[in-house]
Amino acid sequence: MKKIFLVIVFLLSLNFSWGQRSQIIAYIDMEYILENVPEYLEAQNTLNAKIAKWRKKLDDQARYIELLKTDLANEKAILTKDLIEEKEEEISLKQAELRRLESLYFGPKGDMFSIRKQLVKPIQDQVYNAILKISKRKKYDFVFDKSSDLVMLYSNKKYDISELVLASIDRTRLIDTKNKKKNQKKAAPKQELTDSQKKKISLKKEAQAKKIADIEAKKKLISDRRKAQLEIRNEARKVLREKNAARKKKKELEKKDTNN
Repeated sequence: MKKIFLVIVFLLSLNFSWGQRSQIIAYIDMEYILENVPEYLEAQNTLNAKIAKWRKKLDDQARYIELLKTDLANEKAILTKDLIEEKEEEISLKQAELRRLESLYFGPKGDMFSIRKQLVKPIQDQVYNAILKISKRKKYDFVFDKSSDLVMLYSNKKYDISELVLASIDRTRLIDTKNKKKNQKKAAPKQELTDSQKKKISLKKEAQAKKIADIEAKKKLISDRRKAQLEIRNEARKVLREKNAARKKKKELEKKDTNN
């Protein structure tokens, strides 16, 4: 009746607003979306593992209590009243402990509720944020969940935006992963080098220094050779100039003597 009432209210609200403007409606399949979100499956597997562990502990406790009851029933005829009361009290304490553990694990405010909220809520928030972005971009007035209590009497596949939601979540996950890797790379502490690595780096630096020194030595040798060759050429030019000047002077003296 509640579902039918919700459907009637929904249809009436659409009829009421239809005269004002056309309503743009879309829907999603939340179960399908969550089944295709790796983080959700991982969270669900983690929760299921914890639930299995808790149930095993409760089952072991329940079997132990049944064993105590069986032993008491078998031995009751030969036990004193004090021993019977002691064993009954032990059984009562174990039963109270079992109820406490059941409430602790599966109660309204138990571990299962809090861990599910801790693991699943961030993923549900991702889905909600993706739906919000798509709805604003495409100007949807309503987005319904096909897998919720609201019965959809008919749904046209072209209004199913589940794939759009998954694509939006994938893009967000990709961006977050890139940013996380970038931040981890920036925040990564420098690793201490081993003695072998330090020795290797030291030898490499020494080899580079020797190579640079050899290059500088070769440059100096070439420079010295060029300098020596330049000095030899300048000396030869000087000697040649002196010879030419002496020859010229000799010719001028001979010419002068001839004229005299």
